[in-house]
Amino acid sequence: MGARLWAVLALAALLPVAAGAAGATVRVAHLEIVGDARYDATRLEFRGLALPLGRPYAGAEVALREARFVGKAIGVEFALERVAGADAGELTAAVARLNEEGVRYFLIDAEAAVVAEVARALRGRELLLFNVSAPDDALRGAQCQPHLLHTAPSHAMQADALAQYLVSKKWRSVLLLQGPLPEDALLAQAFERAAKRFGLKIAERRAFVLSNDPRQREQGNVALLTAGAEYDVVLVADSDGEFARGVPYRGVLARPVVGSEGLVASAWHWAWERHGAPQLNARVEKHAGRKMAAPDWAAWMAVKTVVEAVVRTANAPFAAVSAYIKGDEITLDGFKGNRLGYRPWNNQLRQPLLLATHNAVIERAPIDGFLHQHNNLDTLGYDQRDSGCAF
Repeated sequence: MGARLWAVLALAALLPVAAGAAGATVRVAHLEIVGDARYDATRLEFRGLALPLGRPYAGAEVALREARFVGKAIGVEFALERVAGADAGELTAAVARLNEEGVRYFLIDAEAAVVAEVARALRGRELLLFNVSAPDDALRGAQCQPHLLHTAPSHAMQADALAQYLVSKKWRSVLLLQGPLPEDALLAQAFERAAKRFGLKIAERRAFVLSNDPRQREQGNVALLTAGAEYDVVLVADSDGEFARGVPYRGVLARPVVGSEGLVASAWHWAWERHGAPQLNARVEKHAGRKMAAPDWAAWMAVKTVVEAVVRTANAPFAAVSAYIKGDEITLDGFKGNRLGYRPWNNQLRQPLLLATHNAVIERAPIDGFLHQHNNLDTLGYDQRDSGCAF
């Protein structure tokens, strides 16, 4: 058991138990879509750096197991329920039913469109919804909701982390290869914003197509796509990952590859070896039978947020727990070396990101030297003055 958990246990033993709280059960529900294409077995076989390694429910389960020690100290049990639906409508109906039964905390593992629809439908209810896998910036901007929190980092945060690293290496000229999917456009837009923010130059932007059609063969040829330009690094915007995995070592110039392959910015990586990470990685791997990945960490962090708030408030009524989670006093240990909390302007979890290859963490962002007037973690993603969120 880590030192942090022992410290929480010691504190919990000293906390007064709220009236009526002894013997109470705090229920957390994990929502997911049946047949979610992101977890298609064929796709997961690519083992692309931009892809998950499995459903993040495993991370939530590990967090719940850890919480049992703390719960006993304050006379509270934590329970985790798994709910699957075919679409946003089914998930919304399930949440409404559980909410009427007293469930207040929900993790949602779904694509952005589903998350946005579910969050809109549930507005005004006494609950919190934690987005654990959708990185779309719109969820933290125009589509933000006061009850929707994000433990998964946004595209903007990931792009800013990569941009900081490129600046630190003086790789300032970037060849951007963009795929045809709408999600690829979101990745490219996020990096364009980061490039402007940190002073990088996009030398050229070229579209790729991965196809068996001989008429489109040239658009999938890495050598042709990387020829005829001068640049320091290749950034691939490929949400699917199949094209990106074939880009390293096939370019015309000897240049590093970043973005969706080569070096990626992620919430978590199984090779992270500091701040208690090896123990957490081992617990998830033993439980899930696979390596721990970023969505697992996000689900683990969401459950941990609920547990921390319930413990610190001695299982107070929902309004007090919610206010504590969103407030300045909450301090979360994400095993990444920083004290974490949620941004008040868009409910995004502040966090460092890991810049990693397939089997090693190369750097942690924010990179040294990139400073913010209030919190250096806010150099990653939309700052308050730039946020499009209006609760």
